[in-house]
Amino acid sequence: MIEIRPAERADVAAIAAMFALDTLGGHGDSADPADLPLYLGAFDRIAASPNDSLYVAVLEGEVVGTFQTTLITSLTGKGASNLTVEAVHTKTGKRGAGIGEAMLRHAIEDGRRQGVRLVQLTSNASRSDAHRFYQRLGFSQSHLGFKMKLR
Repeated sequence: MIEIRPAERADVAAIAAMFALDTLGGHGDSADPADLPLYLGAFDRIAASPNDSLYVAVLEGEVVGTFQTTLITSLTGKGASNLTVEAVHTKTGKRGAGIGEAMLRHAIEDGRRQGVRLVQLTSNASRSDAHRFYQRLGFSQSHLGFKMKLR
């Protein structure tokens, strides 16, 4: 049974360790204990935000996945709100066990509860397996994304 719950401060090291093993993301994440304060600072900012939520997937007492949601309200769509899903990650070696699907279904239901117009996410262009996964869940590839690194 996969449990999806809000992340706790005690989960942060496990989340960082999952990100550190991601060879495609290129985010420079680390499981080095010296970097933990950086992750804890980010966790505190997320936890303090009324529009952000960080979740973990737990299987047999182990954190095996994570994702974050952000509620964005804009004037487009007559002032509609959208739910953006970010940093979806399933632990290496645990993929294919339904963890990602459980996390995304949780995010979608969260969006429904909040009355959002749509749920959206971005994915690294090189993650073709993830793209097929998102499409299987009902997401469509409708936009191109652009980024500018500032640091």
